[in-house]
Amino acid sequence: MPASRYLKPEDIRRLRNYEFGAKAMVEGYLSGRHRSKQRGSSIEFHEFRQYTQGDDLARIDWRVFARNDRLFLRTFEQETNLECHILLDCSASMDFRGQGSELGKLEYASFFAACLAWLVISKTDRVSLTLFDEGIRDHLPPGSTKRHLNDLLSALEHNRAGSGTSIHETLRRAHPLLRRKGTLVLLSDFFCEPAELFRALNPYFHRGFRIHLFHLLDPAEMDLGNRGLARFTDMENGQRLTVHPQTIRQAWKDQLLEHSRALRELAASRGADYALVPTDQSYFTLFDRLK
Repeated sequence: MPASRYLKPEDIRRLRNYEFGAKAMVEGYLSGRHRSKQRGSSIEFHEFRQYTQGDDLARIDWRVFARNDRLFLRTFEQETNLECHILLDCSASMDFRGQGSELGKLEYASFFAACLAWLVISKTDRVSLTLFDEGIRDHLPPGSTKRHLNDLLSALEHNRAGSGTSIHETLRRAHPLLRRKGTLVLLSDFFCEPAELFRALNPYFHRGFRIHLFHLLDPAEMDLGNRGLARFTDMENGQRLTVHPQTIRQAWKDQLLEHSRALRELAASRGADYALVPTDQSYFTLFDRLK
């Protein structure tokens, strides 16, 4: 595999030995297989399915292609290959890195996304990646090949923080792109209205997606510290505020905790998983939420 900024050799070694709990994930990944009439490679033919980018080229039926000039795959009745969909917030605010922090939020999320993609594909399951800010900037449909993984890693490596954020608009546009339900992993700093976010997630809940929300914040965003007079700049709209952090520190912490509480309660009411994740915490701890 080519060297990748976001997939370190030591992470791959750790992922190979990673043990997951026995809890089954409904139409997720990293779970025990179950039989269904979906894609596989056993001897009992089921049906043809049109080729989509990222599918294994070895399963294309070239006789069908010769007759109608369209690519179709032969599917068989066998164990289900399951899907994971990664949605990564690449807005300007995700580029923040506090003084002393090893990784910015976007870097942190990219390392986790790369590890997760490797792990899913290593289990012969399929993973998609959607990069977004105000809308979808790049979308790689589900795939399970090494080439697909390399394309995904390349997209992460060449990605840069963009402009403002519109998570609800991204979720609306991404919904028809995710043709099969699976596990949806949303990585963001969630500077949005919680109620609006969950309205946008409604179609995914209705289709039976298993949803994980990882709320990424730099430690400096969670505690403004005891600095002197400081200037704060909104990374998405450029607005500036000069203030003594001590005068707003507690109010900021209270508001942040209330925002997190609202997200957590809405997630719990819909059966989704929510975690507030400081970026000084190992991204491997996020895998424990996926059991």
